[in-house]
Amino acid sequence: MFNKVLIANRGEIAIRIIRACWELGIKTVAVYSEADKRSLHVNLADEAYYIGPAPAPKSYLNIDAILHIAEKAKVDAIHPGYGFLAENPKFARAVKKAGFEFIGPNPNAIEAMGSKINAKKIMKKAGVPLIPGSDKPIEDLDEAIEIAKSIGFPVVVKASAGGGGMGMSVAYNEEELKEVIESAKTIAQNAFGDPTVFIEKYLENPRHIEIQLLADRHGNIIHLGDRECSIQRRHQKLIEEAPSPIMTEELRERMGEAAIKAGKAINYDSAGTVEFLYQDGNFYFLEMNTRIQVEHTVTEMITGIDIVKEMIKIAAGEELSYNQEDIEFKGHAIECRINAEDPLNEFVPCPGKIKLYRSPGGPGVRLDSGVCGGAEIPPYYDPLISKLITYGRDRKEAIARMRRALKEYVIVGVKTNIPFHRAVLEEEDFIKGNINTHYVENKFDKLKDKIYKYELEARDLYSVLSERVFEKSKVIAAVSGGLSMYISQIVRENGEESPIKFKENK
Repeated sequence: MFNKVLIANRGEIAIRIIRACWELGIKTVAVYSEADKRSLHVNLADEAYYIGPAPAPKSYLNIDAILHIAEKAKVDAIHPGYGFLAENPKFARAVKKAGFEFIGPNPNAIEAMGSKINAKKIMKKAGVPLIPGSDKPIEDLDEAIEIAKSIGFPVVVKASAGGGGMGMSVAYNEEELKEVIESAKTIAQNAFGDPTVFIEKYLENPRHIEIQLLADRHGNIIHLGDRECSIQRRHQKLIEEAPSPIMTEELRERMGEAAIKAGKAINYDSAGTVEFLYQDGNFYFLEMNTRIQVEHTVTEMITGIDIVKEMIKIAAGEELSYNQEDIEFKGHAIECRINAEDPLNEFVPCPGKIKLYRSPGGPGVRLDSGVCGGAEIPPYYDPLISKLITYGRDRKEAIARMRRALKEYVIVGVKTNIPFHRAVLEEEDFIKGNINTHYVENKFDKLKDKIYKYELEARDLYSVLSERVFEKSKVIAAVSGGLSMYISQIVRENGEESPIKFKENK
């Protein structure tokens, strides 16, 4: 097992990895940018090193700087977390070349899934169900129209190197197809440096269901069941749960087998996730994420397996701790991503300072947070504050606990999407499990009034708490001032210099 691990990330995932390392008896090394020098992950780690200015290219994406610190700190391995360099095969290779273990899959597996066109070719050969469409780049418009006619409109044009919905556009006829191809190519070039696009049949009301994999370096591979990730906005997930409300044993077995085929096809050897779109009884390969997922937590809750610890043990050369037959699914778990953003203003990010912070608790509540009171939410990175997870014996209990936990959660100083989550958790179709990837856009007008109601509640609470804090501050100032005068008087009477210096209260 490793003695010391560097975590090339920040926020809640860095803290999650620190905790897993500590449980395994491993010392941790954090890195931080100028914007994160007072962050919680910096204070928690056994060691912490400054990595560069706030912009990610100069800090968390700076491969040379990360490797320099790894060498300086004498670590054995590097965990990339998610985002930043987690799915960069160049980084994975550089880590290994520098003599460290990369806590993640082999670089070839990362590279194989980095191109969506290449991934489709591999999945087709492996027998994994695919959405009808092209399996090669679109070279000209006539070719695109021919493909679209063969599979039927509507179609979606995607960037081969894309992710998170960037470079993705839908066309319902030939005229629209002409426009979206040029648009998609431009976005793909600007965002990913690769203008390659391809076409697929557009599924209008799909569910987004994914399968969690664990694979070691000895040829063993298992799945840890499914997660429902259909509550999303612009292809960014907001609420996840496990299992999916529509999941059956037969469907889970079929999707699990397909995911394992996908993993074996690229010699996968870490924690990873195969994502599918599900519609009308059929499921289709979407993509594979070759890293730890943000939403891994809900799978941990229903299986009892610590996925981050398993990743670390796999990278250390150990065999999987479990066989497929050992995996049991108990209860239901839901995760809400708590972001610093304004849901009534296009979910625009809201960086700033958290003035007051009270986390929820009680039975069945887990909070993976990257902040505390006084923390700054910088404008340079994803606005994720924390992940709030609840567990129940069934979905009904998990929902009830999430409602209660969201009501308890107090974050003052920045706007958050807590009011949005509270509105969704009370909406009838969500409660019934009648959801798809267009849920937010289709239901938003209906949700708006409740979101506004809960925002007003948050403002009222802010006012009440601010008054209490202000009153306490006045008392503290008065006591401090009185104590200062008393000590000064005693010192004068004794003719001594005061050993205590009080700062002036302003």
